[in-house]
Amino acid sequence: MTDELLTRREGVAGVIALNRPKAIHALTQGMCVAMSEALTEWQNDPAVKAITIEHAEGRGFCSGGDINLLRQSALTDGGEAGRRFFFDEYRLNHQLFTYAKPIVAFMDGITMGGGVGISQPAQFRVATENTRFAMPETGIGLFPDVGGGWYLSRLDGRVGQFMALTGARLDGAECLWVGLATHYLPAEALPEAKARIAAGEDIGGVLAALAVTPPEPKIAAHAGAIRKHFAFDTLEQVLASLESEANEDGGEWAAKELATLRSKSPQACKVSLRQLETSLGLETFAQNMTMEYRLGGRVLVLPDFAEGVRAVIVDKDQNPQWNPASPEGVTEEMLDAIFAPLAPEEEWKPL
Repeated sequence: MTDELLTRREGVAGVIALNRPKAIHALTQGMCVAMSEALTEWQNDPAVKAITIEHAEGRGFCSGGDINLLRQSALTDGGEAGRRFFFDEYRLNHQLFTYAKPIVAFMDGITMGGGVGISQPAQFRVATENTRFAMPETGIGLFPDVGGGWYLSRLDGRVGQFMALTGARLDGAECLWVGLATHYLPAEALPEAKARIAAGEDIGGVLAALAVTPPEPKIAAHAGAIRKHFAFDTLEQVLASLESEANEDGGEWAAKELATLRSKSPQACKVSLRQLETSLGLETFAQNMTMEYRLGGRVLVLPDFAEGVRAVIVDKDQNPQWNPASPEGVTEEMLDAIFAPLAPEEEWKPL
């Protein structure tokens, strides 16, 4: 076990608490392995009736994965350490998705990237007024992995495509509205919810009893525009649609989203669109994770990832030099190579 992940028993609940407050609880490979080991142990313990996933001290539920490790791997070892991290992280994602006991994820605070991967498989996903939910990977040359292809592609109204491409941040009310959260509770009610779940009360009943009516979801006002402009499976068509409206009177929203999209990696955006389109045709979550592992290992060592992390996280100049620099430079042949199967012995496999 690692002190970056705290596990304990409380009544009938197995409690997993992320504990890297200085990194907003970003997941390391050790944390993923420790979480898998705890889940395996509790799976076979009849006294454990439910699992809860939360964060320990500090703000945020989970800000993502270990980006610094991934960048160092891309720069120094041809992505080998990064692929090992993805392999274990994706095994954890799949283990949570297929787990036989109910899981409650308390998405209180920043829930991004890897945090999405450990909360979305849960049967109960609790948002609060503190929730800030996003898959911002295209801004660092990556794509919404950890099962993002599965979850986002299955949201109504092309909201998933909008989130994948722009990295839009949703608050708790918006998460409930689009279906990424199952319940909206005030943060002050979480200790009572956890205590009652640990005491063996019916989880759905507890959460329903403590839930409150959230504020009006801001994203609802743009639902029609999202459905219209993000209806396409090619980046060029999405950009053209936004551009046509941005040039009209009252096109402020389209202009803002167009500017956001143009700041993202064209390669990452095209990978993400194909990822979501492909995922929607898959029958099992394991198939989705097999696909995402292929993508992860390859995108990791392409120029845009190291450059995106440099611009956004290391130097913070917010001026990435993408390669290719334009959507037209990202060819179908390049995408085919990223999505191609691996050698049989290199493919991802679930636990």
